[in-house]
Amino acid sequence: MKSNTKSSITLPAEELKLVLSLQAKLKAKSKVEVVRRGLRLLQEVTDRESLREAYRRASLATRPSLRHEMKELDPLVSE
Repeated sequence: MKSNTKSSITLPAEELKLVLSLQAKLKAKSKVEVVRRGLRLLQEVTDRESLREAYRRASLATRPSLRHEMKELDPLVSE
């Protein structure tokens, strides 16, 4: 089995200009490298967003018990 698979995409002129501009800025060897970097970045951002959402849900789920624990510890503050 081949490790690399060929694929071809057609981009509108403005998007091709963007790829070429990024290729120059990033000093990428090819347009494919620009696309690969973009895909990796998109994956990282998506993974980070999923993680943020999981932390948000966990935080919301633990708030009631945290408030209860904090109330129980209040009397110890004056000691």
